[in-house]
Amino acid sequence: MATELTGRIVLPGDPAYDKARENLNLYQPKFPGAIVFCQEEKDVLHALAFAREKGLPFRVRGGRHSYQNFSIVDNGLVIDLSEMNDVTVNVPTKTAKVSAGADLGKVYNTLWKYGLALPAGTEFSVGVAGLTLGGGIGYLSRLFGLTCDHLLKVKMVVPKGEKGADIIEVTREQHNDVFWACCGGGGGNFGIVTELTFRTHPIDNVSVFKIEWEFDQLESVYETWQGWAPFTDDKLTSTLELHAKSQNVIRSLGQFVGSKKRLIELIKPLIQENKPKKVQLASLPFNKAFNYFNDPAGNKPSFFKRSGSFGYKPIPKRGIKIMKRFLEHAPNDSAAIWQQSLGGAVSEVETKDTAFYHREALIAQEYNTSWTNEEEARENIQWVVALRKQMRPYTDGDYVNWPDLSIRDWPKAYYGENFHRLREVKTAVDPLNVFTFQQSIPPFHE
Repeated sequence: MATELTGRIVLPGDPAYDKARENLNLYQPKFPGAIVFCQEEKDVLHALAFAREKGLPFRVRGGRHSYQNFSIVDNGLVIDLSEMNDVTVNVPTKTAKVSAGADLGKVYNTLWKYGLALPAGTEFSVGVAGLTLGGGIGYLSRLFGLTCDHLLKVKMVVPKGEKGADIIEVTREQHNDVFWACCGGGGGNFGIVTELTFRTHPIDNVSVFKIEWEFDQLESVYETWQGWAPFTDDKLTSTLELHAKSQNVIRSLGQFVGSKKRLIELIKPLIQENKPKKVQLASLPFNKAFNYFNDPAGNKPSFFKRSGSFGYKPIPKRGIKIMKRFLEHAPNDSAAIWQQSLGGAVSEVETKDTAFYHREALIAQEYNTSWTNEEEARENIQWVVALRKQMRPYTDGDYVNWPDLSIRDWPKAYYGENFHRLREVKTAVDPLNVFTFQQSIPPFHE
């Protein structure tokens, strides 16, 4: 008997279609033949079986944040999990069961009711499943590690036989290789995650800072920050934003799990060596802190190009000058280079213990620009691609959650020496390569 789609189904021509198909990145939009908003696990099973029976291309979507729009497809089926967004907290065990469509805002706010936190990203609308499957970095990374380091169990819909679908539960003890792959192997490669169980941490008040300098101080500020941020107290994770020259601002933000008095001591190197034009410090409850790092207007859909890399060694003066030159010739005011400090608990996990490969990196670095008109796309995209290429002598790899189709050797960039094992997992769980997109992990016979 043929499988029928269940859940909330949106088709071309429906009043809700244009909004339903829209991802965060508006560049090169796609027009699926159907979007099914799954309400429960059986809807996911039916959707995968339906796509296989009909021979339809399909994609899986949660938070709509796929930078290269891997989560949407022309003329095929989009399996959207965003309406499966329950978050259940077990206070005695300090664990949380999170449906795969939940975004970080809901996860953070639910956990905070119980004085708990999950180390995760910084932007509320990011889907927790995609973030976790790629690794997951944020303002608690240096103290507690990556989001995937707190994963305990995953429920996943996987291909079964020639046309079907099945549900498996994945832990360190059960389907160990699949669990390993879920910790940094990227989303959409092996199956459809429907639920994740995490270990969480008690949290109360934290201290935050924001420091701003003039653009002309970029080289000195960058040298100071990169020599300090990955090596300071592990309870402090910080970022550095290098904006287009027209903005005339270099900005560092950070969160310290401790007192404001101690934070003042810790940030002295940043202030003493480079006179800032603005310094803000505050001690506040953790839920107020994650509001501090989010734009109240939210992360709205736009035309953008993003890419990234990791810094394993301090970037020399020559590399810093390259970044400054690119920002002096930025395509528009929105262009920026963003860094986050790593080290600490991130580096305490061995490179091969999870699929996330870049454990030894000191910083994660992202190259960003956005634009408003289609005719501006070429210039903006070329700026990001050229910047990443110019920085390659001083950086390594890329974060799989910042995918970039211009990277030719993407398996090495995202996964390094872990790619071979990821292909072994793919061959075991999805030998027919049901889950496929432009940069998906192929089974060995492909």
